[in-house]
Amino acid sequence: MSEHAAIEELRARLVAEDELLVAAFNRRLVLVAELKRVKEKLGVDILDPGREEWLRGHLAQTSQGPLSADGVDELVTGLLDLTKREVGGF
Repeated sequence: MSEHAAIEELRARLVAEDELLVAAFNRRLVLVAELKRVKEKLGVDILDPGREEWLRGHLAQTSQGPLSADGVDELVTGLLDLTKREVGGF
């Protein structure tokens, strides 16, 4: 395989992985919107800082790498911030 072909193959694999990430995030948004509706109906606070902290620790522990613990924390921060903006009402 030529080096150019190898580059194109790797790029195609990266795009496929990125598509999976976007699809997973879209599914996450649907679940968060449903959770928000249930919490509102029950009169429960929508934001749960303890749960967010738990999620950070859990994902850092379960990450198989090579993403560092700091990288996981940065990823979770972005994920939560974007989720709050997309779902709204936070």
